[in-house]
Amino acid sequence: MESGEKMAQMVKKKVKAVNLESFVITAVLVGSGVFFGSIMGFDNMFSTIMKTAHELLLDTVFYILAVAVLAGALGAVGVEFGLIALLNKILSPLMKPLFNLPGAAAIGGITTYISDNPAIISLAKDEGFKKYFKKHQLPVLCNLGTSFGMGLIVTSFMIARGKEFLVPAIVGNIGAIIGCIVSVRIMLSQTKKLYKEEDSTVDSDDSDLFDYREIREGTILQRFLESVLEGGRNGVEMGLAIIPGVLFICTLVLMLTFGPSPGGYTGAAFEGIELLPKIGGFLYPVLQPVFGFSSPQALAFPITALGAVGAAIGLVPGFLEQGWIKPSDIAVFTAMGMCWSGYLSTHVAMMDALGTRELINKAITAHTIGGLAAGISANLIMRLISLL
Repeated sequence: MESGEKMAQMVKKKVKAVNLESFVITAVLVGSGVFFGSIMGFDNMFSTIMKTAHELLLDTVFYILAVAVLAGALGAVGVEFGLIALLNKILSPLMKPLFNLPGAAAIGGITTYISDNPAIISLAKDEGFKKYFKKHQLPVLCNLGTSFGMGLIVTSFMIARGKEFLVPAIVGNIGAIIGCIVSVRIMLSQTKKLYKEEDSTVDSDDSDLFDYREIREGTILQRFLESVLEGGRNGVEMGLAIIPGVLFICTLVLMLTFGPSPGGYTGAAFEGIELLPKIGGFLYPVLQPVFGFSSPQALAFPITALGAVGAAIGLVPGFLEQGWIKPSDIAVFTAMGMCWSGYLSTHVAMMDALGTRELINKAITAHTIGGLAAGISANLIMRLISLL
């Protein structure tokens, strides 16, 4: 995820300066360069890498940055003037029946929706927040928060593609909620087994957590402007944080997805070796009925979202231009992009920050299933809508 670097800093450790992985990564990098170069030509390969990254920076990253700034400003205004508090009041009664979590967990979902996965960790470390949870419920916050990470940005980006994508984006959000329920419920079944002897019931009323909120000093106009500026600044930070993921991962995925220009390899942007479509061709007959993808190339989105959803949404404009995806794909992309939202790059660090390293494998397994459920649900809902 885009905040993966910050989270990784929490779990850094010392190893030998030169070890086996030094030789492995060297072999992988050299082998990959030779593989691409032998197909495209080495001069064309380097030219395509630079030009593709440049095009992504200008046409995609800055667009996502603008979306992040606006979403950040909107989220900050919502917090300052009680919109988020109102949503918490509305959603809290749903947390117990849907997720088997206390109403306070709604704060975690909304916080990550308007920001990013690791935002829930700061909540989980707060004693005033923790007191509403049983011990076996705290590790589950990792899966809950990740299911909604960067949700506002992903949703806004999809809707901005065109008015025909409004309903699919909403359906994608519903799919992400379903995927979250699956992920959280599976994870709860595992944590209960581990902590059943140590668990204790917390007889606290959530109401006092929602009764008050902090606001800025000044008039309504001053508070509005300050919240917009601060939220927008946070959006800038998030937008800048996704640049490495989009430029590196998206360039690699695009070069694995697209083919040569009509006249052959010329070193132009967005040329590639078409490896992912060939692999997708084998998987497509199985995955198409499940997720409803319109083309094998669409498989690149969920694969990329595993590591960085910011990079994944960067693929969407090119896919639309090529005619590889339709509104139904946008629904599935939104669902899986939100629910997975780069969890492979943050889950380990987030679970470590929660002090539950022993549950990392279980958390990843549960969330993998949850992301698949999100995509399947979105596909089924879109099919149902198409019949109405």
